[in-house]
Amino acid sequence: MIQKTVEILNRTGLHARPAAKFVEKASKFKSKITIEKDGKKADAKSILSVLGLGVGKGSKIKITAEGEDEQQAVEQLVELLNSFE
Repeated sequence: MIQKTVEILNRTGLHARPAAKFVEKASKFKSKITIEKDGKKADAKSILSVLGLGVGKGSKIKITAEGEDEQQAVEQLVELLNSFE
């Protein structure tokens, strides 16, 4: 299991379009991936779950992946989050 905490820096947070890109990327991995904010967990492969966390600018989220491609999943999802403007 791999975990990484990331601060969301883009002005809209994980709103509709960034959340959709995040879920699309997460869905390409075989590992089980969750994100957590303020003690609430969400399935990173479900757009409704991700939007339900209400991740705004300045929020810190923890990405957890468990499975055969967990390392690549976390690295690529963190990279994606950091690329949003």
